[in-house]
Amino acid sequence: MSPAVPSNPHAVTPQGAVAAPAPDPEIRVYGHSNLFYWWPVWALGFLFAFLTYLDGHMMAVVPAGTQVESGQVIPGHEGSPRDVLVAPAGQAVPPLPGTLNGEGEPRLRVANNNNYGVLFFGSVLLVVMVTNFLMRGLASVIFIASIIITGLVLALMGWWDTVLSFMGGLDVRINAGGYLVVAVPLFIMWVFSTFIYDHYTYLIVTRGQVRIRREIGGGEVAVDAGGLSLRKERDDLFRHWLLGLGTGDLHVKTGGPANMDFELNNVLLIGTKLARIQEMLREKEVTHEVVTA
Repeated sequence: MSPAVPSNPHAVTPQGAVAAPAPDPEIRVYGHSNLFYWWPVWALGFLFAFLTYLDGHMMAVVPAGTQVESGQVIPGHEGSPRDVLVAPAGQAVPPLPGTLNGEGEPRLRVANNNNYGVLFFGSVLLVVMVTNFLMRGLASVIFIASIIITGLVLALMGWWDTVLSFMGGLDVRINAGGYLVVAVPLFIMWVFSTFIYDHYTYLIVTRGQVRIRREIGGGEVAVDAGGLSLRKERDDLFRHWLLGLGTGDLHVKTGGPANMDFELNNVLLIGTKLARIQEMLREKEVTHEVVTA
């Protein structure tokens, strides 16, 4: 058997042979559901769970009317006065959460202040509002500026404590496990939606063809790229830039018999992808003019 002949990278195509054309590059565009904007919630959940664990304080559940008495001497611990919780007469302290038999030391970790809980639920409410109310252009700028100015004025005037007291002495505390109960499932859903579920609807553009799937379970439609029209909608500054990290809504209109007209929402890096698509379509037009000239 003859030895294998190594391939020559400088080999010249024989005269008369036709080289295979290079495949057209393709640009894939995916829209995303509004769940994409929920990343600050699971990110803050993991962060606050970690900070709460490091805080080093534990949570105790006591009946209403329990009082704190300072400087008490506990039998067996003479010489070291301690603060103790005194339950009302006739009432017992409930079994300690997180313990097997209700005895021992508390195990549920909680922060010493309520800043983490207030910020966490504030972020949840803000994301809910942003993902359900769309304000484009100047309206979104005015809205964000109003929130920032209001917060700064309350902070500079020292009115935050008064506001929280007026709201019933707001004191929101969550133990470390409570943050994880929200953060872990939300993170799993976010990853599944962003990298798997959302990729079942798409727009794929090449120099000669556009392939579209508008809904999960629907068929793929292929149309000529010649009549393709793409328009980027005006941004909602808070949704698309602060939470979306450069997302945007893309209006798609095709020509020909299909004549499809729809929007692909929450496209990541929309500016870069739109510029690449427009450049690809211009290259096609220039090539077509050169061939027909």
